[in-house]
Amino acid sequence: MTQRERLTFWGALLIALVIALYVLKGVLVPFVAGMAIAYFLDPLVDRCERLRMSRTAGTTVVLLGFFCAGLGVMLLLVPLVQAQAVLLAKTLPGYLERLLAFADPVVGMARTWLGNGGAEELNLSAIAAKAGEWLISVAGQVLSGGAALANLLSLLVITPIVAFYLLRDWDRIVAAVDGWLPRAQAKTIREQARIIDETLASFVRGQGSVCLILGGFYAVGLTLAGLDFGVIIGLFSGLISFVPFVGSIFGGLLSIGLAAMQFDSLTPIAIVAAVFVAGQAIEGNFLTPNLVGEAVGLHPVWVIFALLAGGALFGFLGILIAVPVAAVIGVLTRFALSRYLVSPLHLHGIPPSDDETDTEGR
Repeated sequence: MTQRERLTFWGALLIALVIALYVLKGVLVPFVAGMAIAYFLDPLVDRCERLRMSRTAGTTVVLLGFFCAGLGVMLLLVPLVQAQAVLLAKTLPGYLERLLAFADPVVGMARTWLGNGGAEELNLSAIAAKAGEWLISVAGQVLSGGAALANLLSLLVITPIVAFYLLRDWDRIVAAVDGWLPRAQAKTIREQARIIDETLASFVRGQGSVCLILGGFYAVGLTLAGLDFGVIIGLFSGLISFVPFVGSIFGGLLSIGLAAMQFDSLTPIAIVAAVFVAGQAIEGNFLTPNLVGEAVGLHPVWVIFALLAGGALFGFLGILIAVPVAAVIGVLTRFALSRYLVSPLHLHGIPPSDDETDTEGR
């Protein structure tokens, strides 16, 4: 097989894979989630095997522990989230009134500048009412949609089954894929796969730990500061911290805005802001260097672009696979660039150095 035929084969295979992902994106979420769980928990099952447990027994113990821990966390969080949701329903009208009162001077200036023609368009009460009606209708459609319910049930039922079988057979799957590799390039592919695995392990496992720690820190800090909805905002800010700067910026602005409407003095607002400043200091100086490492190889801009592109192309499935795909593309791009920099395509036409000229003259 010639070089051109090989490139054609692998290019066609890649295109077919992308098309299959796009066509089947509606049913692949539980399978991708199960694969992610299996990849995340494989080191623990390997440790169980070193303790003389069978692969099946180790898989069962690890998965039971993982899902029991997740269920326990949910049982602890659901009452808190429910209480905060009830509090939100009670206090939201008051917050809206304060926000409208705060915005009235700005709206008055805008009306004066726009004239009578644009005054009617700046009726904040009407805008807020329409926005509330739209949000209620969207929420009703989401909650009553049969497709959404089916997807949730499939995620809860199918994901554990997929995770169990993939985790039990993980080593055999890896060995089978290794046997499919073209023999001439097998060593190079294994090396790149090892680098991809290290990159993913550093980012997914390390960044996941950072997000959980930050979520707990923000939730506790905002609750102690007396901020309403501190648990929800803190947990959500921590969980989206895998997108660089988004968690701290979104959570900080939202918390400070709510604190400005809730409190009448600057001290509680400063305390709320200090929680996020302290969280960023802890993340940058302790959590990320120790749990994620400096050699992850995923630039923050690349991660943000991958998440946005994945979500735009494949929806929730794209968000799930964005970081792994970004890691693979990043590793392969660096490998291709290293080959290019030492190839005749890059070095062709460079005149010899002075040392080489002197040597040839002698």
